[in-house]
Amino acid sequence: MFSRVSRVVPIVLVMAMLAISALPALAAPPAQADQDIVDIAAADGRFTTLVAAVQAAELVDTLKSEGPFTVFAPTDDAFNALPDGTIEALLNDIPTLTDILLYHVVPGKVMAADVVNLSSADTVLGEPVSIRVEGDAVYVNDAQVIITDVEASNGVIHVIDAVLLPPADEPAALPETGAESTSNPLLVLLAIGAGLVLGGFALRALRPVGMAGDTK
Repeated sequence: MFSRVSRVVPIVLVMAMLAISALPALAAPPAQADQDIVDIAAADGRFTTLVAAVQAAELVDTLKSEGPFTVFAPTDDAFNALPDGTIEALLNDIPTLTDILLYHVVPGKVMAADVVNLSSADTVLGEPVSIRVEGDAVYVNDAQVIITDVEASNGVIHVIDAVLLPPADEPAALPETGAESTSNPLLVLLAIGAGLVLGGFALRALRPVGMAGDTK
């Protein structure tokens, strides 16, 4: 009996290892200690709109600097969920685009274990985002965090499923969009971003991250 079990156990272990190897890889972007936030987002392929927007706002050099920064990064799907014409309108209003992007950046490296202990965090824009925990889900404003702790050489990325918009009474509220536009906003943004000459951009003075103690 013992010999039969001893033959079965290795077979079971091999089958289990094969099953695990067949599972799809985790959805987190590749994180390497020698890659900065921009490098990781650009290499992943699911943040093409965000990267192009960062180029258009001339924030590349800033987000490649020493930091550290915490970036709540919307996916392409999150940008595609914006009303038709929004991205094109933002291309004609770079100050508003810049403010929206800065609203996704928190100074300092705030890991997921710290995020869940906050009720808000001050962004580089100067306007706070709210943070709440509902069951196993974490929300920044109304955007759900879907991937956490993608570490970069100059900070950390948390992936979110919606674009964060500053309060409506702030200058960075979405501009009016033209309903008659029929061009693809993503292609327009990528074309403009690809042709930009990236220059330095000095951020306004950074303020420390808010550390309110609202925990679940």
